[in-house]
Amino acid sequence: MARRRTGSVLSEDPDEARRQILTAAEAVFERYGVAKTTMDDIAKEANVSRPTVYRYFGDRDSLITALIEVRARAMFTRARTFLRKRETFAEQVVDGLIYLVNIGRKDPVVRLIVSPEHMDLATALVGSSGLAARLTEEMWAPVLQEARARGEVREDRTDTEICQWIALVELILVGRMDFGSDSDPDHRRMLTKFLLPGIVTPDAAARAGI
Repeated sequence: MARRRTGSVLSEDPDEARRQILTAAEAVFERYGVAKTTMDDIAKEANVSRPTVYRYFGDRDSLITALIEVRARAMFTRARTFLRKRETFAEQVVDGLIYLVNIGRKDPVVRLIVSPEHMDLATALVGSSGLAARLTEEMWAPVLQEARARGEVREDRTDTEICQWIALVELILVGRMDFGSDSDPDHRRMLTKFLLPGIVTPDAAARAGI
């Protein structure tokens, strides 16, 4: 059991202890920025020793990755509720992607990771590791399954391929500080014209006005 420096302890439950450390890490990232935050800073914020932090997270990158996953899954819950209000898969993709980009850019942790000065870090943690594609597939898999049952998804595209494409577009848009609001017609038009044709069936594309 890991003791805090005040004499109190982390939760005996490993999952809860990890959440406590992640909460501390989030606070420090917001205070100092991702690049300047050390594991010592996180340990001090959590009021534990640095070895204790390493016991739950092997290194700084794995801690950041875990924090991204926690924040992403919280966004997914909201996003799926939003998507259920859209009738077609084409609407779900365009509106859902814009929605995810907007809430992602407002999230303090996501914004810190994908800001221009941290793009090298984002590429290593999110892109090269496959984390973005994996989380995107987790988010979109149920939606894709339902859309395939309705005959709205191209049969020559796998779910993995579609999610990799969506993840790439989402990462580009989240990192663009000039990306406007969800009511911006230019962004909606670009996603409809260039993203949808590689995903939806010709019939679904025609209904979307492509």
